[in-house]
Amino acid sequence: MKRVAFVFPGQGAQYVGMGKDFYEQIPECKEVFSLASKVTGLDLPKLCFEENEELSVTEYTQIAMLTVEAAIFCALKNRGIVSDVNAGLSLGEYGALIASEVFDLADAFRVVRKRGIFMQEAVPHGGAMMAVLGMDVEKIEQICADTKGVVSVANYNCPGQTVITGEEEAVKRASEAMKEAGARRCIPLNVSGPFHSAMLAGAGAALGEVLDTVAIHQIKTPYLTNVTADYVKSPDEVKGLLMKQVSSSVLWQQSVERMIADGVDTFVEIGSGKTLTGFLKKIDRSVTGINVEKMEDFEKVIAMWQKEGRL
Repeated sequence: MKRVAFVFPGQGAQYVGMGKDFYEQIPECKEVFSLASKVTGLDLPKLCFEENEELSVTEYTQIAMLTVEAAIFCALKNRGIVSDVNAGLSLGEYGALIASEVFDLADAFRVVRKRGIFMQEAVPHGGAMMAVLGMDVEKIEQICADTKGVVSVANYNCPGQTVITGEEEAVKRASEAMKEAGARRCIPLNVSGPFHSAMLAGAGAALGEVLDTVAIHQIKTPYLTNVTADYVKSPDEVKGLLMKQVSSSVLWQQSVERMIADGVDTFVEIGSGKTLTGFLKKIDRSVTGINVEKMEDFEKVIAMWQKEGRL
């Protein structure tokens, strides 16, 4: 184990019950949930642990996922498990910002609660997203450019998996053209808006006003932004990048490749699901991917760190 990256998943990996064992067994995790509830006025334990329809609605999904990610991160940090670099996919970038100490927890919760609302309200109708499997990104980009209407790449996830976004009819036309051009599958995503498209620029502008009200601290641990797949050099860059991030493509594959090029050989996915660990296997099988979403995962990581002499 040379260098370690903490990576945080984005919207879509949520499920009822996520984070519950951490909440029940680790006091500092319960404190994180309490803080998120206090800051947002929402009952986060109820939202995350009890059957409900709100968990799949963007304005609630985002704060719920970030709360779980922050709780697990705090548990790891308090046991002495730290990273050399951080990154997160879309919403997950806020987990990276917390891990890099750019935002205080309360401010991160406050911003993400607003981010979810702005993104939910930005395009209430007429948008769609589609996962395209088994096609080169160059072909996907060209077909998007040639398609009438608003359609572009939302996520560069990993080799063979790219997500497109935009106006519903434009996304449909582009996906049909991609299937004709040889895409293995085009899968509609169950989302409430065309995220990471130009149609979300208004949400980014509104987010900027919220970011003006919170403190942005010095970056304690390097982190990469989705917008450029590069390290953020100064806190002065953070606001503008987060505003752009809402409507820009998520350069996830490129971010992971950059971290690997810089010597990262262990990726710890913090939060619900194994999405990023799955992407990692398709990007580079020579590196190690670990996900921490359950207490047993947490205990395995502690044992690994002890074996490596890092604790």
